[in-house]
Amino acid sequence: MRRFMFSFDLFALTLHLTFSASMHKLSLFLIYALLIVLISGTKAGAQTDLPGNIQKGQSQVRYDAQGRMIQLPNRNGNTDSLKHRNSNEDSITIYYRFFDSTRIRQLDSTINNFPTRFPVPFTYFTLAGYGTAARSLLFSPNLKPGFDPGFHAFDIYKLKVETTKFYQTTRPYTELGYLLGSKAEQTVDIIHTQNVKPNFNMAFQYRLINVPGNLQNQNANHNSIRLNGNYQSLNKRYSIYGIYLSNKIAVSENGGVQNDSLLKDFRFTNRYLIPGRLSGADNPQRNPFNTRIVTGNVYSENTFLLKQQYDFGQQDSLVVNDSTVIRLFYPRIRMQHTLTYTGQSFEFRDLFEGANKIQNYDTFFNVKLPGDSQFVFRNAWKDLQNDFSIVSFPEKNNLNQFIKAGITVQNLSATFSDTLFRKDNNIFLNGEYRNRTRNQKWDIEANGKFYVNGFNSGDYLARADLKRFISKKLGYMELGFQNVNRTPSFIYENKSAFPVRFQGNLNKENITRLNASIVNDVNHTTLNGEYYLVSNYTYFDSFFTAKQESSLFNVLHLSATKTFKNIWRNLSLYAEVHLQKTTGNAPVNLPLIFTTNRLVFEGVYYKNMNYAYGFEVTYHTPFKADNYSPFLGQFFYQNNTTINNRPTINAFFHFRIKTFKAFIRGENLNSFGNNAGSVGFNTNNLSASHYPQPGLLIRVGVWWTFIN
Repeated sequence: MRRFMFSFDLFALTLHLTFSASMHKLSLFLIYALLIVLISGTKAGAQTDLPGNIQKGQSQVRYDAQGRMIQLPNRNGNTDSLKHRNSNEDSITIYYRFFDSTRIRQLDSTINNFPTRFPVPFTYFTLAGYGTAARSLLFSPNLKPGFDPGFHAFDIYKLKVETTKFYQTTRPYTELGYLLGSKAEQTVDIIHTQNVKPNFNMAFQYRLINVPGNLQNQNANHNSIRLNGNYQSLNKRYSIYGIYLSNKIAVSENGGVQNDSLLKDFRFTNRYLIPGRLSGADNPQRNPFNTRIVTGNVYSENTFLLKQQYDFGQQDSLVVNDSTVIRLFYPRIRMQHTLTYTGQSFEFRDLFEGANKIQNYDTFFNVKLPGDSQFVFRNAWKDLQNDFSIVSFPEKNNLNQFIKAGITVQNLSATFSDTLFRKDNNIFLNGEYRNRTRNQKWDIEANGKFYVNGFNSGDYLARADLKRFISKKLGYMELGFQNVNRTPSFIYENKSAFPVRFQGNLNKENITRLNASIVNDVNHTTLNGEYYLVSNYTYFDSFFTAKQESSLFNVLHLSATKTFKNIWRNLSLYAEVHLQKTTGNAPVNLPLIFTTNRLVFEGVYYKNMNYAYGFEVTYHTPFKADNYSPFLGQFFYQNNTTINNRPTINAFFHFRIKTFKAFIRGENLNSFGNNAGSVGFNTNNLSASHYPQPGLLIRVGVWWTFIN
């Protein structure tokens, strides 16, 4: 009991320090020091008997943190193994569930797919390098009803509630990751989790992304912290889940290079010398320790979530032998309350007062500045939600089947540039049905949400997904339907501090998505099709102008993935191809074909080292890629400039030795060429007009796992 109280006090102190970390970076070291103390102080509690499950002193059985039996040594000092282990496994049992999911998942130890360790998915392109604004090459509209501020260009770098992992582990587990790239690019990723008690788990994650930039005034510095935990009472009736998230995004903006022709000028083979359309310093220089944003976007987000649930159900017991009885509990009705508070701030600032500022705004953005003085656009939102739900479990032996109904009250308040203030509210109903049958052949999920009153009154979501096992030869078939009616994101309104121009009234967007897929794990093949019907699509078509397309248009997306194992000896090919086509008057430009392929030699060397080395090739057909407005943090539709890039080629060597993983990569090999008489890696692909991608990048990363 003392050990539990000591751990709980440390947990509270750690939570307090984590809140302060978003305002003072030095708090990170204090947090980590406390976590180390917590590990040492509660190590004995990582594996303990569950109270009430056995009669004291009468059994040779103990229970791990998940309540599973562990055989104790017999009189001869031997232990009967409950599980055969191979030489690559660690002496730990650990699994996790994502927030609001019932499915158990295992840790990913693969090494051939780098995006599993890197925040940027391969389907995304970044504006001017790692850390800058990013957008998917695939059609991905916003399918969430209700209030949305509208700033999503940096979402891939954030830690999110829906990706929060709630762990269960028999021993404290820590993962330290460090990625170093060319031009002093750095990524730090720290994850720690442990069961303070068998029914009480904590997890902590910190991520730092620091990039001095490939171009002038294009540096990025992102800090993210996640602290979460879950507790279940000994009688298994009461459970509580807590999440604290802090994301701070800071990116300088240069508005792109002044002219694309400068990319072929021999004087600018060092791309950092090319002048940008926006300036952030009189004497720009690459400095990883300078995180100040003079001209650019600074976003911050803090979220606190607390979910409590109490179950009414049936108690039972399982007799293992004459001396061992396991107490069981089957929930039938669950009362659930979820409190969520989110504070968000979105700011564009231009504090530069140097020469040519007025002229550059006029020449490149058609903006007449009254002077070269500083200015700031800022929106700040506070969002408080209280959700009350009732959950019913029809079958006591299947917790993956349930029906949920609830009501949520949402209170919104906003401050625009510290002068304008507004308040809004919403009341919405939500319901959900899930059923993953015990024979694993059917997986059904349906959910809905309807806003009955408030700022987003009339918004709704209806979704249904069905998964059915057909046969070992064919695999699984999945079918899905989704329809969302939503108020356009608030950024499209001309009521905030940002200089958005829109004439007329905004109608609700309506998007219908139909999807079908066949997943064959035996043949390592997936076929997928998506069909979208979109009306009242809202978008930007210039640096400041918003528009809404009232006519209906369609988007078809077909994709296929296939793994060709052991083509020759240890050589495998991982192939993925996407085809996209729009019909109607669609203000959307997409590449017709997008494909990514990994040609990999992979295997095990001397029983200890798992290795994977080879090439990655990504290619998309020419298309009129969206341009970017640094003032609004938005990509906007354009129909004048076509982006025709070379295939992106990366070479890599990845390996894992027990709990140590290393990634050595040479990226953008395709940039090699003779550009304006200079031979080197300076034939840059473009992400958008005036935004060149980096040349050759060397990245070296290590991820090291510690089991205490």
